[in-house]
Amino acid sequence: MDDIRYAADCQTRLALDLLSGTWTGVVLWTLRDGPLRPRELRDRIGGISHKVLNQTLRRLERDGLVTRRRYAEAPPRVEYDLTDPGRGMLEPLFALGRWTERYADEVLNAQALSGR
Repeated sequence: MDDIRYAADCQTRLALDLLSGTWTGVVLWTLRDGPLRPRELRDRIGGISHKVLNQTLRRLERDGLVTRRRYAEAPPRVEYDLTDPGRGMLEPLFALGRWTERYADEVLNAQALSGR
C-alpha cells in the first residue's frame, strides 16, 4: 500500500473523487439498510434540499453506486438502492466515521485557533 500514488491519472484517486461531494457519503450511508424513496432519504438525512439530493442521486447513479427503480404506479414511485460498488463504499465511510470520533475535536480546535 505504500507505493500507491494519488496522481491525476492514477485509478486509486477514483475513490477520493467519488467521495468528494458534500452529500455523497451521507446519502450512501443512509442507503445502507436498503432501498429508500427520495422523500425518505431527505427526512432521514435532514438539511439537504430536494434539488441537491436529486443532483447527488443522479451523480451516484451515473457513477454506478446506486440504482434507481421506478415502479409503474400512479403516482409513480421511485426508490434508490446501493449497488455492489456502493455497498463497498460503506467500509471506508465507516473508517472515516471512526477517524472523526477520534480526531474531530482536535480538528475543530485547530480551525478555531487559525480563525483568530
